[in-house]
Amino acid sequence: MNKTNGSRSNAVKKWINHNVIVFAFLGIFVIFSIISPTFLNVDNLLNITRQISFRGIAAVGMTMVILTGGIDLSIGSTIEILNIVCPTLMVSYGMSPFMAILISFCLSLAVGLANGILITKAHIPPMIATMAFMNILYGGAYIISGGQPVFGFPDSFAKMGQGYIGEVPIPTVIMILTFVAGGIILTRTTFGRSLYAIGGNMEAARLSGIKVDRVLIIAYIMDSLFTCVAGLLMLSRLMSGTPNTGRGFEFEVITAVVLGGVSVSGGAGRLFAVFFGVMIIGVMNNGLTLMGLNTYWQYVMNGIVLVIAVGLDYYSRIRASKAAKA
Repeated sequence: MNKTNGSRSNAVKKWINHNVIVFAFLGIFVIFSIISPTFLNVDNLLNITRQISFRGIAAVGMTMVILTGGIDLSIGSTIEILNIVCPTLMVSYGMSPFMAILISFCLSLAVGLANGILITKAHIPPMIATMAFMNILYGGAYIISGGQPVFGFPDSFAKMGQGYIGEVPIPTVIMILTFVAGGIILTRTTFGRSLYAIGGNMEAARLSGIKVDRVLIIAYIMDSLFTCVAGLLMLSRLMSGTPNTGRGFEFEVITAVVLGGVSVSGGAGRLFAVFFGVMIIGVMNNGLTLMGLNTYWQYVMNGIVLVIAVGLDYYSRIRASKAAKA
């Protein structure tokens, strides 16, 4: 009987530890519901989902990269170059929105491919390779635009970022579909299992027959393509392309992914938890705004959250290592 009770107790503790991010989200949600009387307004809640949708979509791609033990610092600048190139093609060259979007996806694919090749073939560390592209794309966006916003593209382009399906914003629907697709990729495909294997032990994955370089390149391409979707939705929402749209975007996405329990060392993490990591960042930013605190306080809180998340990841890995040795 005691053994049965002990087994149940351990199972409950394991379940709680496995879903601690959900309880953290619920706690923050309740706190802001009490502090701000307008927080639970339906329009505000739908606005939160729209605001987080851009980061949520990009977080799916970033999760794939971080699972391999890598990182992509170029996603913010990728959004910046897309927010200049796409509208410029429509305004200055008279392209249809469809063709401009198609070229934007090709550009994003090229960025992801270049990042992957630099990391796998030139053996440049992911942080350095993607940081280089962060600066290249950032400078390119300013060179093309001259530092000026681009606007005046077709009103039909606004449908993606400003439209609704029923009462739900289209970006929110796209984010949900993206998480579903990402979850299937990570849990039901050979590619997804390879990402976990590479992050767990790259050399062992290579010896087991996994084409490590190819998987890594595909991961960075997927990351850039998801970022492209997020960037185009942001452009559609704002209907004005500016060369600084993505400033700090990569920081918020990485914070949400790590907060969601994806190990910065790779090999561990669930997309389900990443979704709640994104939700926490969105609820915090919205709640602080409703409290009258400016954007700089949001930066402070996001930085604190990132430090806590990385610290917890390090602590959990130390505990796992000690348990394995025992």
